[in-house]
Amino acid sequence: MGAFVVAVAESDLELLVAILAGIVQGVVEWLPVSSQGNLSLFLTFVGTDPGVALQLALFLQVGTTLSAATYYREEVRAALASVPEWRPSRAYEGENAITSYIVLASMMTGLVGIPLYIYAVDLAGQLTGGVFIGLIGVLLILTGVIQLRLESVSMGTREEPTLVDSILVGAVQGLAILPGISRSGMTTSALLFRSYEPPAAFRLSFLLSIPASLGAAALTMAGAGGLPGIAPVPAVVALLVSGVVGYLTIDALMRVVERVPFWAVCFGLGGLAIVGGTVVSVVV
Repeated sequence: MGAFVVAVAESDLELLVAILAGIVQGVVEWLPVSSQGNLSLFLTFVGTDPGVALQLALFLQVGTTLSAATYYREEVRAALASVPEWRPSRAYEGENAITSYIVLASMMTGLVGIPLYIYAVDLAGQLTGGVFIGLIGVLLILTGVIQLRLESVSMGTREEPTLVDSILVGAVQGLAILPGISRSGMTTSALLFRSYEPPAAFRLSFLLSIPASLGAAALTMAGAGGLPGIAPVPAVVALLVSGVVGYLTIDALMRVVERVPFWAVCFGLGGLAIVGGTVVSVVV
């Protein structure tokens, strides 16, 4: 009887963690403060092994990927509709530009991100919880530096992607496989530095997140041999919660992006993570 009670308690706790993880992912995915880094921090703080926390953070992006696909369904539908008429000679003309951008940028993301993912998971598995948390803190502060630098950039007027943009943004997105490096922050920053107007930069960033997140989840499951350190029911719950919360918050958070200095958020979260990681290392 005692063993049964313990098993039920552990199951309830795992479900609670799944719900909270889904909420964290659904909210911070749209902010340039690294949803993967913050979710990894949360999971590590609640006792998840650092290597598993990194894999789970990547896997749970599928929920918000579905939110992004639903929110930008017209753009996704247009890109898919242009595929049968795509020709190399008109790769970056009209609707073909979005299709070419997504395909080529996704390929660049894979070339940069897959080797980094293999290295990051292996490194995370060798680190203690405190060191892992501190490392994420350092990367969050680096994201904040990039956001702070972005404030001095004059906003441009470009809207349609080019070949150079596809290669550059795809490679930059590959770097965001590291926890603490914001995917949306890095890709949006790259597009703004390339003189895109902010709404177009956010749209192109989120569209590119769809294949990238699905690919990262597939890579994670392949590396873990299935669901990464989570039972099927909590996994489904976490994905559903992140998807619903993500869809409900994307409009509000897109408006917040125009008003809040996210470099300050990154500095604050990064500083707390470094302090917290140091405390954990000392205590353990």
